[in-house]
Order: sequence, then structure tokens, then C-alpha cells
Amino acid sequence: MKIVIYHDRMNHYRLKGEGCFLADSNITKRALSSALRELMESIPFSKISVGDICERCSMHRKSFYYHFKDKYDLVNWIYHTEFITVIQRKDYQVGWDFMEDLCNYFYENKSFYRKTLNVEGQNSFSEYFRDIVASVLSDDLKEMFKDEPSIDFFVDFYTDAFVGAIKRWLTKGNMSAEEFVRLLKKGLLRTSNQIIYRLSDDDEK
Repeated sequence: MKIVIYHDRMNHYRLKGEGCFLADSNITKRALSSALRELMESIPFSKISVGDICERCSMHRKSFYYHFKDKYDLVNWIYHTEFITVIQRKDYQVGWDFMEDLCNYFYENKSFYRKTLNVEGQNSFSEYFRDIVASVLSDDLKEMFKDEPSIDFFVDFYTDAFVGAIKRWLTKGNMSAEEFVRLLKKGLLRTSNQIIYRLSDDDEK
């Protein structure tokens, strides 16, 4: 399973020159992302302004807005750079391997994502992450429910279930990523097997 994700919010990142601009651009973006992470150690995300981020890394606001639309866009860039660009180089044979990589990444950065996933609303990371999960699930679900015209219902249902479970796992307790994925897999497989068993039993009757 090759994970390929395109998202309009990434389209404004710019490339020019012969590589020097890209290098400088990445340095600037990483400085801003480091500043945000440092601020979030002591300040709620909702209270952090673009001005605070720029002041933290001694950067002008114009530099921030040249690269990002707002602080939400910066969070999305962090996730895209640290996780999406990495997993797009992989060819997953089993979907659960992707889920394990995702949960391991979240667990390693749980302090950051506990705070950002709880922010709701337009342009939030929660919305951005939900869009990504939906895009990953969509192709498989379309194949599973190809005779069902209301495919969007199933995409929304399973997306909400996965995103909700991940949010709850990150914000409550300290369960490891391995244990979370194990329980998630066991719950889904056991439920599916029971449904198949009962349907087969009903057919025989």
C-alpha cells in the first residue's frame, strides 16, 4: 500500500533559485517550528500569536507570512514534514504497518499533539489530520463498498472512529503506541469475525 497524499494547503510552499533558496527556506521554517514547540511547553496553543513565535526566534512577521498562512498552517507543515514525507517513501504491504508508524510518531511527540489535536475549527490541525485519514481510507472503502452509492457515509464513519480513538488515546493516560494498535486491531478483527459468524448463522437458518 503506497500512501500518496496531496493537499491544497501545501501548494503555497515556494521553490526558486538553484537550491540555495530552498535551503534557506527550510532553515526559516524549522526555526519557526522550533519556536512554536518551545512556546507550547508553557503556553496553551490558543494563547500563542504569530508575533510570539517570531519574537521567540528573532524573526520578522513578514518572514512568517511569506512561508505560512497562520500558526495552524505551521502545525500542519510540521506534521507533513516529519511524518507524511517520510511515509510516502514507503510501500506498505499491510495497512496496520502504516497505523503503527502513525501511532509511534504521535506517541514520540505526544506532548505536542495532545495540545494541537484538541484545537478544533477551520484550518486546525485536527481538521487537517481528519482530511488525511479520510483520503487514506477512501480508496479502500470505495473498493469494499463499490455497490453502495452512499460511500461518503462510510468514509465519514470510519474516519471519525479512527480520529476519535487516536485523540482519546493521546489525551487520556500513557498507553504505548504498540498496545493501542494491538487493541485497535483486536477490536476491529474480533467484531468483524463475530458479524461474519452471525450473518453466516442467519443464512443457514
